[in-house]
Amino acid sequence: MTATNKIACLIVDDEPMALSLMEDYVAKIPFLELKGKCSNAFQALEKIHEEKIDVVFLDIQMPELNGVELSRTLSKNTRVVFTTAFDNYALEGFKVDALDYLLKPYNFEEFYNAAVKAKEWFDLVANASQASFSKEEIDYIFIRSDYKQLKIKLNDILYIEGLKDYVKIWLVKEDRPILTHSSLKKLEEELPVNKFMRVHRSFIIALDKIEAIERSQAIINKQYIPVADQFKQKFQDFVGRNSLD
Repeated sequence: MTATNKIACLIVDDEPMALSLMEDYVAKIPFLELKGKCSNAFQALEKIHEEKIDVVFLDIQMPELNGVELSRTLSKNTRVVFTTAFDNYALEGFKVDALDYLLKPYNFEEFYNAAVKAKEWFDLVANASQASFSKEEIDYIFIRSDYKQLKIKLNDILYIEGLKDYVKIWLVKEDRPILTHSSLKKLEEELPVNKFMRVHRSFIIALDKIEAIERSQAIINKQYIPVADQFKQKFQDFVGRNSLD
């Protein structure tokens, strides 16, 4: 999200009336863009893994997986505004660095003020990013694996494979991948777009490691990696820009 773009948001609550109220409030705020509404944390996780969500307006007390537990699984780029009928959760909200904490029943003004806090935070991040070096200048990342932070050179990455709550990072000259507790979405946000591309729900590939392309599959290190329909046009555009014919 940049200072000029809308904030992509998700609303999550197991009470239909509360969900409907948030939907109405979001529609009244011009800088918010509603990307979806979910009635439980598992639906929210699936949605967050599918596309980039800037902020989640999140109920805390939900069955099976509550809002605080869900928030702990999110990347640093997805922020949370908690909504709850119980004020005893406020401390938990601050522990997970929530942007704000709305106590039900809240009104539009309170919801709007929380949304403004989110906008101010993302504007600050966007301005700081413009002042710092771009991701294209990064040539390594740190990955937590086996209780260590491993430094991985981007040029050594062949492709990255998603496995629900984990990812495998396959490297040049290594028979076994590095396994880390993360998501493809989180890594996709950190990697430079001129070097890596998401081609499937389960795969990110290093563009310079493609050996051949066959039947909508990228061949890397003798592995056939499928290019899903939703990523096919972007991948074909890349191939076209780098083709001689």
